[in-house]
Amino acid sequence: MTSLKFSKMHGLGNDFMVIDGISQTFTPNNQQIAQWADRNFGIGFDQLLLVERAQTNGVDFRYRIFNADGSEVQQCGNGARCFVKFVSEQGLTDKQEIVVETASGIIKPRLNDNGLITVNMGKPRFAAAEVPFVLRGGETDGAVSYIVMNGIDSAEMSMVSMGNPHAVMLVADVATAPVADWGEALQYHERFPERVNVGFMQIVDKNHIKLRVFERGTGETLACGTGACAAVVSGVRLGVLAAGEEVLVELRGGELRISWAEGGDVLMTGAATTVFTGEVVF
Repeated sequence: MTSLKFSKMHGLGNDFMVIDGISQTFTPNNQQIAQWADRNFGIGFDQLLLVERAQTNGVDFRYRIFNADGSEVQQCGNGARCFVKFVSEQGLTDKQEIVVETASGIIKPRLNDNGLITVNMGKPRFAAAEVPFVLRGGETDGAVSYIVMNGIDSAEMSMVSMGNPHAVMLVADVATAPVADWGEALQYHERFPERVNVGFMQIVDKNHIKLRVFERGTGETLACGTGACAAVVSGVRLGVLAAGEEVLVELRGGELRISWAEGGDVLMTGAATTVFTGEVVF
């Protein structure tokens, strides 16, 4: 039998099991992670976050993310905020700003004096190969939006990679948006070879949106940090959101503040909360 200490954390209701893989040994196992993720028979979470030693000079930590089905993914914005709070609380660092390597590149989260956490999420990418997204005849690579069919209906969507793939759709009202239908339909769609996170964005004004996100490997979550970034980036490119200004993103689990100007990095600020610590035996 093996015992493993962990923290249960959340970023606006997007919840995580966070494991220190530096002072203890943990080898990720898809089946084990899926069992722990079960909300009736396990710990219950959207993603598992694993803290590891950095593999690159000048970097503080390596950050790995596993969905509730056990699949490993490249990036998670809400998880990044929980990550920096976790390493601070666990005494793994005394820095306010850390440098973290992920499967999609380097991020630099910062613990602010007010307790909120700001993450420089890097530059968004729009090239089809980087999302990834399969282009069809006549479509322009890196276009602001594309028409996508779900087998029955069609919708205009913006494609953005924030280190993970996002498709963002404008809707009149997030309360009645077809989140489950479109989210499920696009998970194994031929145009998304690595599946996709699907965002449903309602514009309130140029500095305020409402957002729901269906996450690949998990389903709809209360909040999605990279989804909030992708939505604001898409809104700026579409000309419906203010470039270079802070945009309030209202999610079901709470609020994030995102800013982005063409050619620049995306900055995300929000809260991270530790719910409890525990130990699992397996």
